[in-house]
Amino acid sequence: MFPTQTTSFRSQGQRCAAWLTHPEREGPHPAVLLVHGFGATHEMGLTQYEQAFAAAGMVTLSFDFRHLGASEGTPRQLISIRRQLSDIEAALHFLRRRPDVDADRVALWGTSLGATHVLLTAAQHPELAAAVVQCPVINTRNAAMSSGPRAVARLAGPITSDLVRSTLGLPRRYVGIVDEPGRTAIVTVPGAKEGWNSMVPPGVEFDNRVTAAIGLELIRLNAASKAPQIRPPLLVCVSDQETLMDPRIAARAAQRAPHGKAIHYPADHFSVYHPPQVEQVIADQVSFLSAHLAPTKGAGGA
Repeated sequence: MFPTQTTSFRSQGQRCAAWLTHPEREGPHPAVLLVHGFGATHEMGLTQYEQAFAAAGMVTLSFDFRHLGASEGTPRQLISIRRQLSDIEAALHFLRRRPDVDADRVALWGTSLGATHVLLTAAQHPELAAAVVQCPVINTRNAAMSSGPRAVARLAGPITSDLVRSTLGLPRRYVGIVDEPGRTAIVTVPGAKEGWNSMVPPGVEFDNRVTAAIGLELIRLNAASKAPQIRPPLLVCVSDQETLMDPRIAARAAQRAPHGKAIHYPADHFSVYHPPQVEQVIADQVSFLSAHLAPTKGAGGA
């Protein structure tokens, strides 16, 4: 196992809990910033990517967004794409200032909704060495409709209530992040609840709630439209059996990006995190990142 160091950085005055995983040899190394999915925390499945990228000679930085997990921020479980993009900017700044990191060889990696953050950020940072997204949810308007119009309609009341409460400074209104079809939650497609729970290791409690107002933001967001503006090399790992978004949207984003590449997998949204599919996905990502970040030969180790 490669060593992981617990650390933190500040974003708009608040502490973001973070985790650095290092190759064995001395740097400066290329680096990858890992961006997790909707409502997820560092404990939910990122270790396998940290270890694989470190073995290939890359420093990785993972973190919890503000209001989530081990990071600061109240109210808890507030999700705001704008705030989270600010957290990513702060994480990039923190990572590039480290003496063991080559600031010219930094890549972004995002999974699920984290792919939206990666596309939006990469479109603003042409100097990035590369970007990778897997099981991407990059058109949340399309993703919202994947649960059906009735599921969207059930969120109207909680969203309105939460917006009013936020304006008046009252305690926020929460809804579930994920639940069974027919229930009130942001994601209610068949199998999603089981898939989310499969990412939670034993002994870890998943806080399955979110401030409801994020539902309105998600309905209006389409990060896939930014693909033509992304200058860094972009790898899109497409799950062809995707249930949270039409997978053709991800494939088109790779085609529209100036240096985009798509690799297709016979997988749904969650199977890419687990054996046997995850081994191939990680191998393809390591190959892509190694080609564009050119890690120092001989970096890493057993």
